[in-house]
Amino acid sequence: MNQLFDVTPNDTYFYENYIKDFLPDQFVDVHTHVWLKKFKSVREDIPSRTVTWPDRVASENSIEDLLTTYKLLFPDKEVTPLIFGNVSLGDDIEAANDYVKQCARQYGVPALIFASPEWGARELEEKILQGEFLGCKVYLSLSKPYIPADEIRIYDFLPPHQLEVLDQYGWIVMLHIPRKDRLRDPVNLAQMMEMERKYPNVKLIIAHVGRAYCNEDVGNAFEILSDTRNMMFDISANTNQWVFERLIETVGSKRILFGSDLPILRMRAKRICKDGIYINIVPKGIYGDVSRDVHMKEVSGEEAETITFLLYEEIHAFRRAAENMGLSRTDINRIFYENAVNLFKLYK
Repeated sequence: MNQLFDVTPNDTYFYENYIKDFLPDQFVDVHTHVWLKKFKSVREDIPSRTVTWPDRVASENSIEDLLTTYKLLFPDKEVTPLIFGNVSLGDDIEAANDYVKQCARQYGVPALIFASPEWGARELEEKILQGEFLGCKVYLSLSKPYIPADEIRIYDFLPPHQLEVLDQYGWIVMLHIPRKDRLRDPVNLAQMMEMERKYPNVKLIIAHVGRAYCNEDVGNAFEILSDTRNMMFDISANTNQWVFERLIETVGSKRILFGSDLPILRMRAKRICKDGIYINIVPKGIYGDVSRDVHMKEVSGEEAETITFLLYEEIHAFRRAAENMGLSRTDINRIFYENAVNLFKLYK
């Protein structure tokens, strides 16, 4: 058994039959977290604003662990990650960003700074330039602690003064949208469209297809988003074929990016939706007591033995969507490689 995680014969079969031939020989993963657990806060007075199941997968993910993961999951592919930290309120954000900067320089991979909404415009500018970052990752958990989780708006953790600087330089923003209604939320959609209009030079990436993990998360979002011209979407941590098909239908292949959300997506799980809530079906016992988590359900026996990595499930779902929507090999190469290469100016 590998010290990081095991790859079973069932995993190998799934990869060989559903994943390998679909993927280009080289591809770019635009959504990966690298961090060390020493950067994380142990304070109990910090408000929790996110789901907790991802913490069961990995307490840290060094750059070495990330690269090992690629070798295990994609043994015959060349993968280039875009890396950024994993930061919540109370964590050591400076240490986390310094680590990402060091990893990017040591391994020659692109990186984003994890931005605090407390930073002024010039501070953000200086940090990005000094660290040679391509832009920033922003996250709702860094909003002021007095704001209830369901009331957080995008501008609470990506303020306009920072967007002005990002627009000036044409930098990337990796955005995980907030609020319980996810992509269909009218406040989210209004602010996303406003950013598209007011900050046209920002390279805005909406993570996880706007967290539309279930059909019920969509509403009329794609009708509204059909008016966009610049906004991009990564497919990380999403396994919904129908959502992928609507995304392809709305924006085509030139504004979709492959992302994994590693290390979370190395979880062994198969995702379903029930009453508009996504549920990760996992083998019994391997992720501790999940009985109180509405997003987790355990199974055992033969069903558990057939469960592979959630990342494989994501790619397999996108493959089915791509086939149904008639995407060509050129389209697939764009989504998994060329779009990111052009965006990051990798020119490999």
